[in-house]
Amino acid sequence: MLSVLRNRTYRRLFAAQVIALVGTGLATVALGLLAYDIAGANAGSVLGTALAIKMVAYVAIAPAIGAVADRLPRRALMVGADLTRACVALMLPFVDQVWQVYVLIFLLQSASAAFTPTFQAVVPDVLPGERDYTQALSMSRLAYDLESLFSPALAAALLSVITYNWLFLGTVAGFLASAALVVGVLLPKPVTPSAPRTGSAYTKATAGSRLFFATPQLRALLALNLAVAAASAMVTVNSVVYVRDHLARGAADVSLALGAYGAGSMIVALLLPRVLERVSDRAVMLPGALLLTLVFAALGAVTAAGGGAWRWPSLLLTWAAFGAACSMVLTPTGRLIRRSAPPEERASAFAAQFSFSHGCWLLTYPLAGWLGAAAGLQAAVIALGAIALASGLLAVRLWPARQPVAAEHEHTDLHDGHPHLSDAVRVPDGWRHSHTRLTDALHTHP
Repeated sequence: MLSVLRNRTYRRLFAAQVIALVGTGLATVALGLLAYDIAGANAGSVLGTALAIKMVAYVAIAPAIGAVADRLPRRALMVGADLTRACVALMLPFVDQVWQVYVLIFLLQSASAAFTPTFQAVVPDVLPGERDYTQALSMSRLAYDLESLFSPALAAALLSVITYNWLFLGTVAGFLASAALVVGVLLPKPVTPSAPRTGSAYTKATAGSRLFFATPQLRALLALNLAVAAASAMVTVNSVVYVRDHLARGAADVSLALGAYGAGSMIVALLLPRVLERVSDRAVMLPGALLLTLVFAALGAVTAAGGGAWRWPSLLLTWAAFGAACSMVLTPTGRLIRRSAPPEERASAFAAQFSFSHGCWLLTYPLAGWLGAAAGLQAAVIALGAIALASGLLAVRLWPARQPVAAEHEHTDLHDGHPHLSDAVRVPDGWRHSHTRLTDALHTHP
């Protein structure tokens, strides 16, 4: 898997992603402490509102950026987003009002909504080979999982010698380092449409969404997003409730539970590149979504049990299974979008995925918290498990086993005048073009 790091451009982009993620993780810890200083016992409410603002920014801003992404230099867009995030992080230690926190969080997450989909759309151009791109997707999944484990540990170590306000400077340094890495790479030129996109700003902003609704496998991805959001919300929101209240264990065990989720996700991310060489995305993603329902059933048994030492290891196994199943869905997502969207529409498609997936979290995060608090953990398990089951079954129904997709490929064995190459582009080793084929079907020429 590490072979993709031999590509200098991708290596720098991946390093930028990892450093920015660590900076974001430090900011998350510092923000919680800042909220407590400002709001005291109401810090939870402040953080909950900040999380909602984050999701609203993601849902609203990403499609707008996708509408103009094809007109902006991608490197400049990513560097600008990093510099904006650095400036916002630099201001956070000086706020003393709750509303100021909300404004800065919206600006910070709006910049992230510009950076992340653009980064995701660039990687397929940097690594055009299917095998390399699949490995890059697994690397990205590992980066997110490792950050969730590394950043809190780093923050804890730093807080033993400095105050939390200095953590924001670590965030600033992370974003500046990310910008420096991105500005030093030469990105491939994006594919320009044969005809410029016309229409209103609304039409352009919703181009990616319309592509999703018009493509069966991308419609299925919408349902898969909701299934994953149901599981990840249960883990993110209620881990502390399970560990501290339901099982009466210490605060350190909360990190162990979250680590189990990350470990399950990382194991699958490491294994998937080899698996996806033999089976289709559909054969991995749909079983992953359906597996979530079985894990919710196991969690229901743990929740219903009144006592027993077995509940703690069972919870760790359940969280690891959640992480594994979510990774089965999330890791191949970039491959699915890359295959389903024409190259000139990838930025809009990735922006739409970014927006839709976070819209699902905007629904499931408060549901997991409010329902768990008002009606108990078992009610939250049943409700979110039902959402995961319905979403998984809907995805199976929406995603045909053999679906026409745009397949980009190269030819080195056809002469220059061959009629099949009428719309192809010359590349160093031959010709490259894309056309519709059936998934899993052989591609041959006379």
